[in-house]
Amino acid sequence: MDLLIRRMKQEDISRITKIARESWHETYDGIIPRTIQDNFLAQAYNEKILEKRYQRTPFYVAELKKEIVGFANYSNINNDGSTELSAIYLHPQYKSQGIGSKLLDKGIQDLKPELIFVNVETENVIGKNFYIAKGFQIVDEFDEDFDGHVLKTTRMVLKIQ
Repeated sequence: MDLLIRRMKQEDISRITKIARESWHETYDGIIPRTIQDNFLAQAYNEKILEKRYQRTPFYVAELKKEIVGFANYSNINNDGSTELSAIYLHPQYKSQGIGSKLLDKGIQDLKPELIFVNVETENVIGKNFYIAKGFQIVDEFDEDFDGHVLKTTRMVLKIQ
């Protein structure tokens, strides 16, 4: 596999927006109403917001044969050595090929965090199983108001050795 994990560039924005939309729809249809998904995506993955995110936070893309197929966005390292994995999404066609693992590994390699936290929707079984397989442990479960829709959310942490 000719996979490159690299920092995001401004010219990647349109592809990231498309991957976010396709990944969200595949993952959350049946969990989150489509209109709420679309509202969130329009706010969190528009050009202006993505430009700020890639300039201010560690934002990586997975490029396969010169096509972006996934991405991961982390927070900057906090004083306690922790980071938040705020997004890790793959185009549905490229799931289960180790690309998500490589995006996670790149964040660990570059940021050298002591802890990585992530929130995952409890009903997102594929996402939860991915994090569990990577060594994340559940630290909390809570209800979250997501644009008027109640989500069950699982907070997880990975302790880096």
